[in-house]
Amino acid sequence: MSEREEHALVLDYLPYGYPLSGGKPNPIAQSIGIKTLALLELVPRRGVSLEIKEKVYIGSEKRDKIYYIAGRLPREKLTESAKIQLQEFVEQIVGEQEERFVKFFNEAQAMNTRLHQLELLPGFGRKHTQEVVKAREEKPFTSFDDIKARSAGIPDPKKAIEKRILDELTVRQRFNIFTD
Repeated sequence: MSEREEHALVLDYLPYGYPLSGGKPNPIAQSIGIKTLALLELVPRRGVSLEIKEKVYIGSEKRDKIYYIAGRLPREKLTESAKIQLQEFVEQIVGEQEERFVKFFNEAQAMNTRLHQLELLPGFGRKHTQEVVKAREEKPFTSFDDIKARSAGIPDPKKAIEKRILDELTVRQRFNIFTD
């Protein structure tokens, strides 16, 4: 992780750990880092119960609810409940951090001679990418609505970003553009 994560959002809380894992059942929280969008497994302090959608501090200072970060949460281990929470979280974060994702549309570059970063977004082919690049050369985009208005016929930019982030978190991708 390049950036230090300070807070995570609990996607699912398993008070008895993973079923069929054998050994002593330890509580585990499946969570996502709010800044880095990294999937994490958190171990709560003894006697602490966590709520789904609870924001918990995981920074380097004293943590009140989290004993330690067990590590990355493998996408294959995501519970169905966590996947539902993940979708809601991604929709919320893309809305709250619109500026960050509009900046991506303004700054995305060609990755090599055949592939542009924008083409990694679901529904964006070469034609849509050229449309966006042409529009941003005239003037940088200011919002998702601005992107839609000035780039005729492209897929909804907010939905495309949301889908790409979910894909990066749940299905192995050759290139990750939004997640660690």
